[in-house]
Amino acid sequence: MYSIFSSMSNHRGRIAGVFICILFLATGFISLYSRRLSATALIKELHVPREATPASIIDLDGKLNFGARPGVQTQTSWNAPIVWELMFDENLYDRKHKEAHTAVALTVFAVGRYLEAYLNTFLTSAEEHFMLGLPVTYFVFTDLPGKVPQITLAPQRNIRVVKVEKHSRWQDISMMRMKTISEVIDKVLQHNFTYIFCFDVDQIFKGRFGSEALGESVALLHAHYYKLPKYRFTYDRNPKSKACMTEGDYYYHAAIFGGTCEKVKALADYCYVNIMEDKMNNVEALWHDESHLNKYFWLNKPTKLLSPEYCWDNFIGDTKDILIKRLIWAPKDYEKLRTR
Repeated sequence: MYSIFSSMSNHRGRIAGVFICILFLATGFISLYSRRLSATALIKELHVPREATPASIIDLDGKLNFGARPGVQTQTSWNAPIVWELMFDENLYDRKHKEAHTAVALTVFAVGRYLEAYLNTFLTSAEEHFMLGLPVTYFVFTDLPGKVPQITLAPQRNIRVVKVEKHSRWQDISMMRMKTISEVIDKVLQHNFTYIFCFDVDQIFKGRFGSEALGESVALLHAHYYKLPKYRFTYDRNPKSKACMTEGDYYYHAAIFGGTCEKVKALADYCYVNIMEDKMNNVEALWHDESHLNKYFWLNKPTKLLSPEYCWDNFIGDTKDILIKRLIWAPKDYEKLRTR
């Protein structure tokens, strides 16, 4: 009798296993199909010519003067430059990138109250300081496309507005941008742009943010952590999270990251897949997409690091290393801004 019940139990177990496998396959197919539909919709909205050919990659980092800033670290242990004021010849970089017909895409998400609070200042200040002299297209992702401000653009500068879903929590808005970035690179940007930079909207350009910042894989040193000992870095320490880190090189700020389309897509895909795996396990990384970004750059070393001059917080009192503030954090009132 026991063997009969055991056989029936095993049979039911096999049936359940087959059902679960089918369910996972169906879920995966629906997800991929939905992603394809979403990407196709992006193409229709963006109206970017697909026949354009991105320019070749320009590498001038061998021309950097690493000894120009003796008071700060200017190179990593894997020989990637850390870019500070006085290290580069901006005229050389600009000339070579113009000759190569370098085109840059800038992505920014302005969802909910963030659009009204920050987008106009972000875009107008970018027009004064970001990649001047190069073709630049701003890709604004928002749930309120009708409220995107109309600003005056220089020649070879464009804005494309794409409607995105507004998630119920600001953490999800922050994390799900990785999926959207990957999709737009896959279907649009890689055919038209040499480099892409991804920015948070609550920032203001104050000085040159130029072609010296371009590179294959670009990370930003966090202004609050670049001088601290590593044990104080706020990596995710939860072993249940895919973002968990017990060691690292630097603490990177997710407010800015960039590189070639191929490298940025690899970063976005890595973060998105690991965010979703965490969600399946009811886990959320300490600093959301920034925690996953730090894990990615620990495993895949960036080829260029931007110093905190490229994203500074004016609340930091010690500014002796900061010869120029190229971008600053905008004042924030999270209680009013964030979706609950």
